[in-house]
Amino acid sequence: MIRSAWLSPSTNLYSENGLCIDTSAVRDLGDLDIRDKASAFATIEGAVDRALSERDRLVCLGGDHSITYPIMRAFSRHHRDINLVQFDAHPDLYDSFEGNRHSHACPFARIMEESLVKSLVQVGVRTMTKHTHEQAERFGVRFVDMVSLGDDLALSLKGPTYVSVDIDALDPAFAPGVSHREPGGMTTRQVLRIIQRLDAPIVGADIVEYNPSRDIPGMTDMVCAKIMKELAARMLAPDIGGRGVQPRTGGRLRSRNGKR
Repeated sequence: MIRSAWLSPSTNLYSENGLCIDTSAVRDLGDLDIRDKASAFATIEGAVDRALSERDRLVCLGGDHSITYPIMRAFSRHHRDINLVQFDAHPDLYDSFEGNRHSHACPFARIMEESLVKSLVQVGVRTMTKHTHEQAERFGVRFVDMVSLGDDLALSLKGPTYVSVDIDALDPAFAPGVSHREPGGMTTRQVLRIIQRLDAPIVGADIVEYNPSRDIPGMTDMVCAKIMKELAARMLAPDIGGRGVQPRTGGRLRSRNGKR
C-alpha cells in the first residue's frame, strides 16, 4: 500500500527541498520472506546487515514496532555511536508486555539494554505509564511529550542518526490507519518539520504500525509515503538538512547515486 502511494499519480516524486526521488535514486529491495515468528528477527537482522554491507541507506517498512530491535542490532555493527529518534504515541519501553519481552511494546527497552545506540529521543509520546517513565529514567531517554511539544522543536544531534516513525505518533485525524489510535497527537507537518530540521546525517529509518485494514483509502498510506519521501531526501542530500526547507531558486536537485 505504501509503495502504491509512493507512486500515486496524485502526487510526484519531488521532495519539499526540490530533490527528485526517482528510480535512478532508489531501489526497492522487496519484501522479506518471514516464514515464522521464531526466525523473524534473525531474518530481519540478516537482511539489514547484508544491505548495509553494500553501503545502502535503508528505509524499512513495517510491520509492528518490534522490528526496530533487529534492525538496530544490524545498524549498530555498521555505525558507531548512532542516535535514535523515535516518533511514537507510546514509549515502547516495557520490560515485558503480556509476558513477551519482544513484543511491539518492548523494542526500545531491548535496544537500550544492549547499548545499541548512543542516545534515544522520543517525540510525540502521550501514554507514559509509571513503569515506562521509570524505564525512561533508567536508560537516560530524552522524551518530548505532546504536552510540551511546540512547533519550533529542532533536535540537535551529533553523529549518525536513525529515525523510527511509528505512524500512530500522528493524531488519528491525520493517520487513522493504525491499530492503536491515540487522540491528541502530532500533525503531519510537525513530523515533517522535525525531520527536515534534524541537524545530523540520517543513515537509516523505518516507518511502522501502518494498518491498512483500519485506514481510509488514500489517507494514511499517503502520509506514510510522504514521510518516506522526506526521509529519503534527507539521506540523499544531507547537506540540505538541518536548516529547514530552503527557498526554491529555479534550479532542481537530482541525486544520481543514492540508494534506499
